[in-house]
Amino acid sequence: MLVAATLAVAGFLAAVTYREAAAGAQGREVVREALREDVLDRSETTDELAVQLERLTGEVADAREAALAASVVGQRALDRLAVAEQQAGTVPVEGPGVVVTLGNAPPTADSDPVGGSEEVEFAGIVQDRDLQQLVNALWSVGAEAISINGQRLGPTSAIRQAGDAVLVDFRPLASPYEVSAIGDPDTLTRDLLSTPEATLLAQYTLDFGIVFEYVREDSLELPAGTGAELRHATVLDPPTGSGSSAPSTPSDGG
Repeated sequence: MLVAATLAVAGFLAAVTYREAAAGAQGREVVREALREDVLDRSETTDELAVQLERLTGEVADAREAALAASVVGQRALDRLAVAEQQAGTVPVEGPGVVVTLGNAPPTADSDPVGGSEEVEFAGIVQDRDLQQLVNALWSVGAEAISINGQRLGPTSAIRQAGDAVLVDFRPLASPYEVSAIGDPDTLTRDLLSTPEATLLAQYTLDFGIVFEYVREDSLELPAGTGAELRHATVLDPPTGSGSSAPSTPSDGG
């Protein structure tokens, strides 16, 4: 009788523990889902603002070109500006290149019988340093322009880790990460695969299951980057002197 009572109590406690554990797992999943929704909502807002910024930037560029193209000095300034914009990554670019994909390893089912879920081992998660090394390797082998999941990189771009997310210029990006690089596809592919960074990433694929793939592309379109924020500007005085004066009219006299 005592044994039966003990087993009954043990069974009751086990059932209560199971229900509490299941409820806790469900609660954690609800919190995670709410955070995912919040990130998606904020990302949509960011995308809308990016479209608006691109439109306004185009209007400013048109007005600037109309104001400067009327003079020789202004046209020279536009030419210098075009070169600087290309180097800074603040204008869209198009051309052949390669797309290198880095992705988290496929998830494996955990051993938790209560609220179990498929999770990726930490070693199989792409980190900010992995993307940094890949981007630096692409620059070193001659990439002319680079973007990550459509986010254009410039001279001051930052790739950072924030918890489980990778931020590119403070914008969260999710795996898989498509790194698009413009340049000669054959040269980029050949030289990239000979770098220590590519060798290390290939080893991560063997050891941890991280995705490391590449494909050549005949045409890639990379968007303009945000660039640095303009905080101060000075209006130049109009040029003076003989170079800007109107040509003289020949006299009729002998």
